[in-house]
Amino acid sequence: MTPDQHSRISIQVSLSGYSFKVEEDGKVRESGWLGADRLFTTPEFQRRYDSVEIALLTPKCTLVPAHFFTPETARQSLSEVVRLRESDPVESIAIPSLGAVLVFSNAIDESLSKVIAQTVYTTAGDTVRVLPELYYLLRDLSRCTEYNKILASWRDGWLHLVVAQGKSLLLCNVYEAVDFTTAEYFIFLAMKKLQLNPELSSICFRTPLTSDQEMSLYRYFKSVETL
Repeated sequence: MTPDQHSRISIQVSLSGYSFKVEEDGKVRESGWLGADRLFTTPEFQRRYDSVEIALLTPKCTLVPAHFFTPETARQSLSEVVRLRESDPVESIAIPSLGAVLVFSNAIDESLSKVIAQTVYTTAGDTVRVLPELYYLLRDLSRCTEYNKILASWRDGWLHLVVAQGKSLLLCNVYEAVDFTTAEYFIFLAMKKLQLNPELSSICFRTPLTSDQEMSLYRYFKSVETL
């Protein structure tokens, strides 16, 4: 690889397994959803990358306006919207573009994300921080060129949904959705509440979609894209 080329791997982790996307040499390779038993035989995890991202689909997160946030009240802020155990560690990360702080806990009774974080290193030999899927959905709002920006991820009973118009964030939430049909219900409920017309909007998914899931969304939305 020449010095001007850049390699990047983006990994998503949930209770049932993981998926990844590798970008290099101007090409993109996607894995689809894989079980945890494939971890140590995944050749893409046996090398280093210039950029590594690891997203955990944790439902334990909330967005707090920056002027209301203090490290001392982070746990209280999160406990007001999700059920926390006393042993659950609470972390936070600033999102300056939104003037907000994402407060979260990665304690969802899985160890896969920790193993991957200790397996996949950057070119410099560094490990990377495991961040919530919701963080990357908020970050990727800027990748949507349309005025109505609808980004989602779904896996293992949780729908992560972010909706914005222009630079205004309208919705940022995680819904309990036991199956994809229920996930679609929450998406359309949010669209109706925000008075957005699916037929005039595109929806972007970060998690892999099956062909049936993609076709189901195409029945309602102008287009379906994956990020």
